[in-house]
Amino acid sequence: MNPLEVVDVMCPWCSEPISLTVDVTESEQEYSEDCTVCCSPMTVRVAVGVEGAPDVNVEREGG
Repeated sequence: MNPLEVVDVMCPWCSEPISLTVDVTESEQEYSEDCTVCCSPMTVRVAVGVEGAPDVNVEREGG
């Protein structure tokens, strides 16, 4: 199993598609990351299921 997975999401600020590389060795994570398109901060929440597939949720940070 690869410890890193690339996940495509939509930026909650500019609505552009972006790719995030997430660590699937942790069952739950929450961290801040800037959009690679508009540079706005977003909160990234990752939950890894039993089969190892990450469920990624992004939302605007600070507003």
